[in-house]
Amino acid sequence: MNIAAVILAAGQGTRMKSDLPKVLHPIAGKPMVLYALETARALNASTIALVTGHGGDQVRAAIPNYQLLITNLDFVEQRDQRGTGHAVLQARDALRGKTNVVLVMYADMPLLKIETLQRLIDRHAATRGKLTMLTVVSNDSMGFGRILRDPNQRVIGIVEDADATPAQREIRELNCGVYCFDADWLWDNLAQLEPSGKKQEYYLTDLVARAVAQEILVEAETLNDVTEVIGINTRVHLAQAEKIARQRINERWMLDGVTLVDPATTYIDADVEIGMDTRLEPNTQLKGRTRIGAHCVIGANSEIKDSEIGDDCEVRASTIEDATLEDHVEIGPYSHLRGGAYLSRGVHLGNYVEVKNSRLAEEVKAGHFSYLGDAEIGARTNIGAGTITCNFDGAQKNKTIIGADAFIGSDTMLVAPVTIGDRARTGAGSVVTKNVPSDSLAVGAPARVIRKFVNHNS
Repeated sequence: MNIAAVILAAGQGTRMKSDLPKVLHPIAGKPMVLYALETARALNASTIALVTGHGGDQVRAAIPNYQLLITNLDFVEQRDQRGTGHAVLQARDALRGKTNVVLVMYADMPLLKIETLQRLIDRHAATRGKLTMLTVVSNDSMGFGRILRDPNQRVIGIVEDADATPAQREIRELNCGVYCFDADWLWDNLAQLEPSGKKQEYYLTDLVARAVAQEILVEAETLNDVTEVIGINTRVHLAQAEKIARQRINERWMLDGVTLVDPATTYIDADVEIGMDTRLEPNTQLKGRTRIGAHCVIGANSEIKDSEIGDDCEVRASTIEDATLEDHVEIGPYSHLRGGAYLSRGVHLGNYVEVKNSRLAEEVKAGHFSYLGDAEIGARTNIGAGTITCNFDGAQKNKTIIGADAFIGSDTMLVAPVTIGDRARTGAGSVVTKNVPSDSLAVGAPARVIRKFVNHNS
């Protein structure tokens, strides 16, 4: 069975009261439209048509930014907002003749599970029908249409919430707006829809009535978990979906061997990966495309974004963004790693250490109150408290290079560009403006070399 997916993302989302298109609002750190696209890809859809309208240019621009590699994606524009039937019709030219089944779904239903849609597709394939719809049983109508069935429990229609009689309002089976269609039947009948309702729009639900009129059996796959089909129309819905998505993410990682001390205060974005036996302490936030290794301790009050953390690392109450940590690295509390920070195996950073665009080699230690920017620091070097790399001269950033086994005294100012050789030392309070050779001691302001050491290993 060859499947095409049509994802409806053209709605204006006026109730969101936002300059951002509704489908770009994030759920667990990812725009909701990406959930639909990734679901369609996971279902092996041979072609995906994303129907955009309001804010279409923004939607197109956002997808590559999240590195979504979908080669079979077609963007289709619905210039005039004339209903869901009209929206799907815009994809006809892109899809007709390419597949025998069309799955229609919404970009603002980010909680809909792949397994649910696969059951819908499987039922459609098994019955070889023209139309198979997804329904849900719920005590809250959520504004969805009610499913009408005959005494033999065959679907015979949909009545919209506003048009339902008191008896029909007792019906608990609702239309989710998600369908599988026989492709040829869909394209032939979609073009014949008539406008209806106060807005005189073309509604996809009217295809159910057309199928019944043609004596075609309408199949329904019924869902019991109403949370899957929460549609996002307001910021209240957005918050509800966010909570459910994060609960799912947390439960998945706990079942995969990650300890969450307090799941209620642990926030893990959808694209984060975590190794087994890692422990996440309260108020930890893992954002973006972060990767955490095995046997780590992260938290409490740590925030890590778009970073790589190796195995057996410990991060306490610190902020890490766009950084890389190899194995056995210790950080915190209250340190900050910024873009381009690379900490090699066994590095130790204590409290209030900031690192930016710098590479620290194996077993470098910086215990407290230091700024290391645009620097390269050799293995086993010790950075004393209060050390600052003065990397900006008012016009450009300059580099500091410190060799291996060096000892930088407390409150040293390293005025870049400057190089400190292997095994060199600086005295406390030194202001280093010139290079310090290997095996030398420099002190003072400005610092000068006052002693050379004998290196018995040379």
